Amino acid sequence: MAAAVVGEALAAAKKRGASRSWILFDAAGEERLLDADKYAIMHRVDINARDLRILDPLLSYPSTILGRERAIVLNLEHIKAIITAEEVLLRDPLDDIVIPVVEQLRRRLAPLSSTQNDVEGAEEDESPFEFRALEVTLEAICSFLDARTTELESAAYPALDELTSKISSRNLDRVRKLKSGMTRLNARVQKVRDELEQLLDDDDDMADLYLSRKLAGAASPVSGSGGPNWFPASPTIGSKISRASRASAATIHGNENDVEELEMLLEAYFMQIDGTLNKLTTLREYIDDTEDYINIQVSFPCDIEDVYGILIFSLSRQSS
Repeated sequence: MAAAVVGEALAAAKKRGASRSWILFDAAGEERLLDADKYAIMHRVDINARDLRILDPLLSYPSTILGRERAIVLNLEHIKAIITAEEVLLRDPLDDIVIPVVEQLRRRLAPLSSTQNDVEGAEEDESPFEFRALEVTLEAICSFLDARTTELESAAYPALDELTSKISSRNLDRVRKLKSGMTRLNARVQKVRDELEQLLDDDDDMADLYLSRKLAGAASPVSGSGGPNWFPASPTIGSKISRASRASAATIHGNENDVEELEMLLEAYFMQIDGTLNKLTTLREYIDDTEDYINIQVSFPCDIEDVYGILIFSLSRQSS
């Protein structure tokens, strides 16, 4: 019911051109729109202005995942979110490019119904709320960038083959634009990959992302004591965390230096984004091979941009 109400509010706001800054999903499965200023957000999740600034869509910040005492601050391209042990706030939920992320959070963070519990039983995800929210964002950005790469491949390979068959100003201009697009996309993918690699290389940084464990430790400092259940179990379709590997209690109350579960999660998406980067590397090599072929045709070394300029100059002289 809450999802339907929020969905109607989103649709209505979009029709009248209004802009809500945030949408909030909590561990109880509730969601609501927030029209809050930066001071209210900073107070709510206990982060400073510098951390919140990296989520400003008007500023250009590289992909970043920061662990703070009570929150994870996440800036992955268009996905700008703050995750706590009990809720996730996503910025600009009305943007067309962000709506699929809203839908995934709504589906993946919803508590199991009694019927779902009977059917799925052992399949329920026992990971902390913050990891389930983090997984949604990682899956979304990795899938988004891989889809952009596939689109580029579909356009680039035929264009390169056509260029080798016929060197013309039209074909050269087409490949030149595709090469520029590939360079920009490669940089975006590289930034996400580098951020995941940096996290994986630092156990302390990964430990900072265990928000439920820190929260439970603050509320129940004696190891093994019964701490509160900060989140409900919920399904994660296609989750890359092994559900059988660890119980939620072990994650919350376990060794503060144990980062295995998060490491497994990050490693899975690191491999996915690395595979996307490898596709772009292969495309770049194909472009280089095409340039080498064209160099042979024109008898001196240059790249596609140079060939394009030479051809345009030659055609202009012929027309005059």
